[in-house]
Amino acid sequence: MTGSTRQLPLVLPVVERRGREDWIVSASNRAAGDLIDRAPDWPSDVVVLVGPVGAGKSHLARIFAEENGGRIVEAGEIADHDPLELAACGAVVVEDAGEGVDERALFHLLNAVRQAGGRCLVTARRPPSAWGLGLADLASRLRAATPVEVAEPDDALLEALIAKLFADRQTTVDPAVVSYVARRMERSFAAAVGLVDALDRAALAAKGPITRAVAARVLEDGFDAAPRLPGLDADDETGKNPS
Repeated sequence: MTGSTRQLPLVLPVVERRGREDWIVSASNRAAGDLIDRAPDWPSDVVVLVGPVGAGKSHLARIFAEENGGRIVEAGEIADHDPLELAACGAVVVEDAGEGVDERALFHLLNAVRQAGGRCLVTARRPPSAWGLGLADLASRLRAATPVEVAEPDDALLEALIAKLFADRQTTVDPAVVSYVARRMERSFAAAVGLVDALDRAALAAKGPITRAVAARVLEDGFDAAPRLPGLDADDETGKNPS
């Protein structure tokens, strides 16, 4: 075995890296990253960040919250919080909003943020126009929000993302293998998460490193995209800008 692969196929914990330095920058996500960098100097008090599973929306949300002293709340738990208390910090993140969201709770929170002179970042997989909103006032507020999208990865981002996902697993893989799978897999964040999981499991089962032969077999056999793993949120995977 070479020093470029993990020598012992041990089951190691997934340690997600979500700091500012771990954010990969590419054409597909530059606009979203730039907008987070501008906070709190936004065009509006609400920004809606839309992107597919695994695009790094939660990673950006954490950066926004940490750099602006903000709070993060899951969309399904908004009604469990006092909107005035949340808004008092000046920066609020509503994670994974969409169809079925408590519309009145979200509307009251957005109003509280506006009254406090703060900013609210809402992450979602689809734009608000696709949520089937019934509360006209909320729909109006979200139409006035600043939209920003994270697209599916380009070539550079896909390779860097795969390498980062392996690094989160404390697994070092030959860059040639990373390039090999990136050129042959579905070009999506969810597929990258699923592929890395499948490759790691295949290598553990074989008690050996992740080689091109292992990668070819996994690609041929197929794998589940974006599995839910212990310690890994499949919607949080965008890594650092490779240098």
